[in-house]
Amino acid sequence: MQQAIAILVFDIDGVIRDVSNSYRRALADTVEAFTNGHFRPSQAEIDQLKAEGLWNNDWEASQELIYRYYKRQGSERLQLDVSYEKVVDFFQRRYRGAILDDPDRWDGYITQEPLLVDAAHLLELKANAIPWGFFSGATRGSATYVLQRRLGLHDPILIAMEDAPGKPDPTGLLQTVAQIEARFGLSNLLPVVYVGDTVADMQTVTAAKAVAGDRPWIGVGVLPPHAQSPADYAAAYTDKLHTAGAVRVVNTVRELTPPSVAKLLDSHGHLG
Repeated sequence: MQQAIAILVFDIDGVIRDVSNSYRRALADTVEAFTNGHFRPSQAEIDQLKAEGLWNNDWEASQELIYRYYKRQGSERLQLDVSYEKVVDFFQRRYRGAILDDPDRWDGYITQEPLLVDAAHLLELKANAIPWGFFSGATRGSATYVLQRRLGLHDPILIAMEDAPGKPDPTGLLQTVAQIEARFGLSNLLPVVYVGDTVADMQTVTAAKAVAGDRPWIGVGVLPPHAQSPADYAAAYTDKLHTAGAVRVVNTVRELTPPSVAKLLDSHGHLG
C-alpha cells in the first residue's frame, strides 16, 4: 500500500448493514414482550432514546424503554423486576436465533439484514492509501458474521462489544486505530475519520480528541436507511449528528470514495 493519507474506522450497525428490521425489530419485540404487549416503541421513539447519547447498547436500550414505560404507569424502578439477563436472552433469541449455545447457528433476524456497502468499495479505499477497520457496539459474533460471512472480508480489524467500554468512551476507537497502525506500519499522527450513525458515535470522536489531541479526529455521520425519509425527519436526524460533532453527513458509506475522503481532509487542512 502506498503512503497512507488517513485512517478510516467504521461503525457497523446502520453503516455497514441495515439493522432497522433486525436489531431494532428485536429491541421492539423485547420491549413489547416485557410490557405484556402494551408498548412497542417506534423507530422514532428508539431514535429519540439514542439521541441522548447513552444507549448505544441495544440490550440496555431495551431495558431502559421497559423501565420508562412502567414509570409512565406510576411504577418506580426499584419496584420493578426487569432482569437484564432475561432481557438479553429474549433479545438474542429474536436477533440471533432460538438456539444460542451453537456458535455456528445463526437463524434469527440477523440473516435478513441488507448490506449497505460491498467489499469492493472497502478494498478500493485501501488500494488508494486509506486503510480501515471497525469499532462497533455489536457483539463480536454478530460483527464477525456480517464482516466475514456476508462481506467476505479476511481477518478485518475489529473492536467489538466484548473488547472495550461502550460508546461514547473512546477506548475502543483508540484500540482500533492502534491495531490499524501496527498492521500497516503507519505513523501515529495520521488523521482518523470515524464513520457512524448515532449521536454516541460522534461523541466518541469528541472524546478521542480530548485524550489524543495530537492528531486530527474527524466525525462523519451516516443517515441510516430508516432515517432517510420523510425529508423533515432526515433533516432533523442530520442536525442531531452535526450538533454532536459530525463535520459531514452522508446517506451511505459509498459516498466516501477515495477522492471524497481526500477532499474532506483537504477542506479541514489535514491533507499533507
